[in-house]
Amino acid sequence: MEFMELLWAYLVVFVLAAVPFFEGYGVIALAIIAGLPAVPSILIALFGNILTVLLLILFVNKIKEWRRKRKGEGEEKNPSKRALRAQSLWKKYGLPGLAFIGPLFVGSHLTAFMSLSFGGTKKKTSIWMVASIVVWGLVFAVLSHFGVDILGYEDKGFFKDLIEKN
Repeated sequence: MEFMELLWAYLVVFVLAAVPFFEGYGVIALAIIAGLPAVPSILIALFGNILTVLLLILFVNKIKEWRRKRKGEGEEKNPSKRALRAQSLWKKYGLPGLAFIGPLFVGSHLTAFMSLSFGGTKKKTSIWMVASIVVWGLVFAVLSHFGVDILGYEDKGFFKDLIEKN
């Protein structure tokens, strides 16, 4: 792969990992399956996901204010099933439990937002969310690496095969 192609691929990895609901761990798996070098892909995806989660935590008060204005001041709606599940996790396992379980079900951005809404401090939420993102990223990287290796795509990615045939 030439330098510009690799640069574009890493830019896509970063942007996709930064987008809410398109989690870093999912992007890591896609990058490895696509045949990108694992270590840079993992680092770039983790950085993209962590950066946007930390920005959300930093600006959570502005985001809450924006949501309140968007919904209307007096309108209170019933919490969603996701919110109820997150609140249940919060009550049962606290911030660490929500931070580690939440990203698999609702995404890291929404998990961070809910953690702060349920009473977590910015500092503790940041620490637990970064730890969670790193752990899940590494777990999915290892699973993807060995899964791809088992399929015999060690030196060439699945997507490269598709592109080369066309």
